[in-house]
Amino acid sequence: MDQERLVRLARQHAETSRLMGVDFVPSYRTGGDDEVEAAPDSPSEAPAVRMTEPPAVQAVASATIEPKPIAPAVGRSGKQAALDALRARYEKDAPHKNFVTAYTNIVWGDGDPDAKLMFIGEAPGEDEDREGKPFVGRSGQLLNKMIEAMGLSRETVYICNVLKTRPLNNATPTPTEIDACAPYLHEQVAIVRPGAIVTLGLPAAKAVLRCPATATMGALRSKWTTMNLPGNVQIPVMPTYHPAFLLRSYTPENRAKVWSDLQLVMERLGMKPREATPKSG
Repeated sequence: MDQERLVRLARQHAETSRLMGVDFVPSYRTGGDDEVEAAPDSPSEAPAVRMTEPPAVQAVASATIEPKPIAPAVGRSGKQAALDALRARYEKDAPHKNFVTAYTNIVWGDGDPDAKLMFIGEAPGEDEDREGKPFVGRSGQLLNKMIEAMGLSRETVYICNVLKTRPLNNATPTPTEIDACAPYLHEQVAIVRPGAIVTLGLPAAKAVLRCPATATMGALRSKWTTMNLPGNVQIPVMPTYHPAFLLRSYTPENRAKVWSDLQLVMERLGMKPREATPKSG
């Protein structure tokens, strides 16, 4: 590894130590990861179990989706208007009306409609349902730190979930619920048209990429996958663990995996993480 890269990684480590509590020197992935963390990526799932990824299981190479064709929105104001119109249509259609749910607010999206980077989670939780914004609870606070470690702010990215209403008791969304909400999510992506997407947690990755039910986070993370939109628009997707998973399993190994995934995103978008401020004296 050359000297310049070593210096850059050291600076990244200093800042992420402050923001994420990362106590390791991050490094870029150079090979496969045959160890899968089968722990849940949402609070509703089962306790963690560690297992070895079978060699035959491979990450999905690409995912083709077919959202409802829409005219490309131009500029921040144009994209925001398109998102507002899409939300109004979602509220009119109310695909969640047949869900087993007791929601308070529709949780649509938050951030810059013209963002280069988009984060997609699984579904709103209690805090999100109360405030009507995605990722505002403990998981959201950690996500904010992850975003800041990348040299960005919450206001400069776009954040949303696959489901727009909170499942009863934070249950994992069913395939039927995901299928009902997916077209609206796909249109959100088509409107924002980010340079890259980070899916947070296995359910979100499966919903966005239409992965097989047997797909694991160990097989998906750290590998770029393509989301194909109409008009020959291709958006790279990087799956990684959900912040809720990190809160339950806040180990150096798990934080290293997430930071490695985020580094790949920064590298793809030509971003530089925020440098730590030198201490005086």
